[in-house]
Amino acid sequence: MKKPPSMVWLPADHRLLGSEERSMPFLVLGDKYARAVKVNAQAQPVLFPLADADQIDTLLALVDGVMLTGSPSNVHPAHFGASLDDECLMLDEARDALTLALVKACVAQGVPLLGICRGFQEINVALGGTLHQQVHNMPGFLDHRESPDGAYELQYGPSHAVRFEIGSAFAQWAGANTALVNSVHGQGVARLAQGLRALGHAPDGLVEAFEVEGAKAFAYAVQWHPEWKASENAFYAAIFKSFGEACRARQVQRLGN
Repeated sequence: MKKPPSMVWLPADHRLLGSEERSMPFLVLGDKYARAVKVNAQAQPVLFPLADADQIDTLLALVDGVMLTGSPSNVHPAHFGASLDDECLMLDEARDALTLALVKACVAQGVPLLGICRGFQEINVALGGTLHQQVHNMPGFLDHRESPDGAYELQYGPSHAVRFEIGSAFAQWAGANTALVNSVHGQGVARLAQGLRALGHAPDGLVEAFEVEGAKAFAYAVQWHPEWKASENAFYAAIFKSFGEACRARQVQRLGN
């Protein structure tokens, strides 16, 4: 019998789609995230629609890794002790209710975990860190948002360099201590959670990559979007390859073969 692929859980976004007068709730997962898992991590992306936090342990027993995707929505500031700066900020409290608990469970159980953009912020908040709600309004920081009217190729194109800690996993994946990355975010890390170690910084000092110190398995996150055309970027592809290897190692433990 052919060995089944390792399974990676990608939580969905909760969105209202349609016109203002006629909208319906949808569960949404971006193709580029699922495709990067399928092609570059060599794993099968899976969804558990409407999963609740109290189901996390049961569902984690079925998978070999978790990838927290980026999203147009933001983590609600109440989760890091702040009030909402801008009422227009897009939120997804249903996702928050699942993913913040999911982060803690992955770390505790040694489930491979990869966070991207919102997922990067979710990990920081879940473990006790805080966020800048609008980095571009903070003195001394760059505007990390994409051009709103630009083509996707421009929005996800190289934006700024990230400096990596020498000898870190990111330096190894990049094959250098710096790399150019895209920048498509409005929020960012303010205070890094205890137990997280910053491994990459933007030119303005903003944390762009971190690891969970002492993690039992792969546990890394990035503020940029390595899923964007990962097959055409050796650095981005290397991140997913390593994540996929960690997922396959867990699959061996989970299935006992």
